[in-house]
Amino acid sequence: MFQISPGTIIDERYRVVSRVGSGGMAEVYCAEDLQLGRRVAVKLLHERFAQDPEFVERFRREASSAASLSHANIVSVYDRGEWGGTYYIAMELLEGRSLDTIVREEAPLTPERAIELTEQVLRAARFAHRHGVVHRDLKPHNVIIDSEGRVKVTDFGIARAGASEITQTGSIMGTARYLSPEQAQGEAVGPRSDLYAIGILLYELLTGTVPFEGESVVAIALRHLSEPPRPPSSLVSSISPQLDAIVLRALAKDPDQRFADADEFLDALNRERERLRAEDGSRTASFAPVVLPAIGAPAPRPGAPGTQMLLPAAVSYGEPSHWDPNVTSVISGGPPPSRRSSPMWPWALFGALLAAAAIVALLYLLLAAHKTVPSVTGDNEYQAIAQLEHDGFQVPPATLQSSSIYPNGTVIAQNPAAGTQIAKGDTVAITVSSGAAAKAVPDVTGDRLADAEYALRHKGFRYSTSQQPSTSVKSGYVISTNPGVGSVADSGSVVALTVSGGAPRVALVDVVGLQFDNAQSVLLADGFQVKEVKVSSQLPPGQVISEKPGTAKAPEGSIVTLTVAKIPTTASVPDLTGDTLAVATADLQTAGLTAASTTQPVTDPTENGLVVSQSPVAGSVVKKGATVTVTIGSYTGSTGASGPTSASGASGTT
Repeated sequence: MFQISPGTIIDERYRVVSRVGSGGMAEVYCAEDLQLGRRVAVKLLHERFAQDPEFVERFRREASSAASLSHANIVSVYDRGEWGGTYYIAMELLEGRSLDTIVREEAPLTPERAIELTEQVLRAARFAHRHGVVHRDLKPHNVIIDSEGRVKVTDFGIARAGASEITQTGSIMGTARYLSPEQAQGEAVGPRSDLYAIGILLYELLTGTVPFEGESVVAIALRHLSEPPRPPSSLVSSISPQLDAIVLRALAKDPDQRFADADEFLDALNRERERLRAEDGSRTASFAPVVLPAIGAPAPRPGAPGTQMLLPAAVSYGEPSHWDPNVTSVISGGPPPSRRSSPMWPWALFGALLAAAAIVALLYLLLAAHKTVPSVTGDNEYQAIAQLEHDGFQVPPATLQSSSIYPNGTVIAQNPAAGTQIAKGDTVAITVSSGAAAKAVPDVTGDRLADAEYALRHKGFRYSTSQQPSTSVKSGYVISTNPGVGSVADSGSVVALTVSGGAPRVALVDVVGLQFDNAQSVLLADGFQVKEVKVSSQLPPGQVISEKPGTAKAPEGSIVTLTVAKIPTTASVPDLTGDTLAVATADLQTAGLTAASTTQPVTDPTENGLVVSQSPVAGSVVKKGATVTVTIGSYTGSTGASGPTSASGASGTT
């Protein structure tokens, strides 16, 4: 991709201010829109993509789709066009940090912060999905947090235009960490593929790492296809089982087991945020304590702290109200009554309340010491263990049992059953599916690697690959399997594939300058095949002029082409004008040609006895031995004396 200097005007509208960066598909520049007086980001497509008509057409179509997405959480696309032999799009210029930077500098984030950022990405995806646009390449690099803390998702639609070229650009290593299983298999993708990628974003925000890493793109893709992710709480213990379950559902291998759409994902996150707030006490109402008098203590006076129990008072009109210290009420009217004994029923009521409180406290202690066993059947093994341990139960190592119904790693039974009340610290045992029963390893030797992988997955096996040179098996095809063909292995176990890396590469000996027979013997001894190409040359016949490939390494058994000199069958006629006949004859003999001559009267005495013309003309290519006729000038003076006679072998008249 060519570099554009500041000040360059793109398409007579966008003046380049500075280069922002480079991606797998395009160079990005900060530019000033000369028509609207604002700064924009201009993405110029790499030249290698601009030469692909099919890619360019998808780029145009998807850029138009992206331009129709007007949403607070989506970077706006303003314009697209063609310039300088390539194509560009102009979009909103953002100042802020990428989610990738936030993960590197701040992760793991608190659940509340991670949920807040993820929800904004989901709102962007929801809007795009409702308009028929699937991102296909959601990753932290494509999510920007602006100066106001607002999330902006970029490359909607554009990522889709380049989806088929991702592997060619070499940029898939970053993308592979967020690749859905269906994308890794080359299958059709939809909105739930985006939800899978957003699930990985949430996982990374919560833990600071992605669920699947590997040394190569293929290794990462295989883990997406075959390995269950570890629950986030296994990395950050403060993460709740509820949030674990949300993340693991988003990362389900089968798209049908993920959230149905972005709305359902958002609802789950919203419920978890409300639960976290309630757990923190931010939504708990405050109640003033009720202060009850101690038994035998004097009744509180009006205005004293505490809440009184007011009982109905006898009413006597015309008398001032007064306070009776022997009862807990205000007496209306009349003088203070004569002192009498206190009624007993208020104290009986108070005692009943204390007894009820004691019973409630006892029940609370009994219930607190026991918990209801949750249902974990059908959950992933790691998810189930996290849930049970969070609830205070112990979980011994799982019992494995083959199953043709439940996928490998899924809980198929638990003991005690869900809903049972048991004490905290008691044991809950789980039985986990090991997949279907043992099966025969399919014969995939000689198959292309992609076909072999599909056959093993279809039979319920996992696989690993290693490479080995081979002269008999084509590069990229399976040499052997371990266990071998026909062996019986447990479903879900790993079958090791040995894949041909092609013939081993051998250093070529430099044979230029040798005679062909000697050069051929050297190359055949090193395991190469030899092809001879003869060309006319002034070099000695049979001498090697060039060798292809050169002296670098080449696959053993490959063909080495030797260009060998041969005697020319044609010659180029030299320029003989101005030579004497003797010199011209010698030059023609050197070129392998024959000389003939004739004379012609000339008026210029300096041309007397010299070649004034030739046939064929100089530069003509003729067969070896062909005759070239030269014409010798003959000058006759005014006295009539003849000029010099022609050399021996010349013919003609004066």
